[in-house]
Amino acid sequence: MTRPPKELRIDFTSGAVAHRLRFGGGRGQALPKAIGMKGGRSPDVVDATAGFGRDSFLLASLGARVTMIERSERMFELLQDAMERATSAGGDIAEIMSRMALLHGDSIGLLGDLNPDVVLVDPMHPARKNTALVKIEMRQIREIVGADDDSLALLEAALAAARNRVVLKWPQKADPIPGLRLPSHRINGKSTRYDVFMI
Repeated sequence: MTRPPKELRIDFTSGAVAHRLRFGGGRGQALPKAIGMKGGRSPDVVDATAGFGRDSFLLASLGARVTMIERSERMFELLQDAMERATSAGGDIAEIMSRMALLHGDSIGLLGDLNPDVVLVDPMHPARKNTALVKIEMRQIREIVGADDDSLALLEAALAAARNRVVLKWPQKADPIPGLRLPSHRINGKSTRYDVFMI
């Protein structure tokens, strides 16, 4: 008899997020590099597809001011709860939370009013070509959020709104999004690549 998956919960104070905060490698990681966090720069970032909020938390821990946008009401509620618990924890975690804001809505409509330096877009990734099981929590979020059929429209809205750059987080071996222009450059992680579109 298989055990039912545990209820989805977001936590900024322990587990993988806390480990990455302590041992992740700071601004030398692929994501901060892609965002442009070199030379002491701490840009205003909009995370247009907040999801679990982990990338936003990492960027805020390194000094960026991050506005997360989440259109799924369930994911928004999970993030809101996690942020409240993290703020209550005090100390360094609460300080990081002070640089994070959360909006509920569709980024395509909201981005035009935000005027950020950088927009990070991490749409739901295409189904894997191999048969390996995707992590349980990723399956759960896919069930909640569904497919992002409007990824191209979102990226076009991001390119119109960002002052400096748009960063697309995408699987290393996945095909480009049809209709999207070529990136200015690319930063590769282990299983993920960051396509950077300079404005």
